[in-house]
Amino acid sequence: MKILVPVDGSAESLAAVHHALQLVRDGLRATLLLANVQEPASLYELLRVHDADAIESIAREAGEHLLQQAVALCSAAGVDHELEVARGEPAHALLDIAEDEGCSMIVLGARGRGETAGGRLGSVAHALLHDARMPVTVVRTSV
Repeated sequence: MKILVPVDGSAESLAAVHHALQLVRDGLRATLLLANVQEPASLYELLRVHDADAIESIAREAGEHLLQQAVALCSAAGVDHELEVARGEPAHALLDIAEDEGCSMIVLGARGRGETAGGRLGSVAHALLHDARMPVTVVRTSV
């Protein structure tokens, strides 16, 4: 079984990593796919840099940096894991990753702060709950 765990470097995403690791410690035979999605380059970045490869390299490095804590947690726990850094709109990119990589479930943190149902979850969590074809676990942290 492969579990997709989106990681953006926030405390909420690291709580999701802890939750997924606990599932494995409790006996679930799974590997984790730690994924970070970088937003597409802005018009300013495209005009300023003029080099698509450089922009891609910067985005990849930023994504890998944001995954470092999650990688350290998985390594310390002895849990097999893979990394994916993607570009695009986060919810759509994560759904594509989950399907392309054959993930059986998604475990993610909720960052929402708004008053509406979707706002309390966060837009990415809300979209994944509605559109994913596999189970989605949303890990809430105390406010």
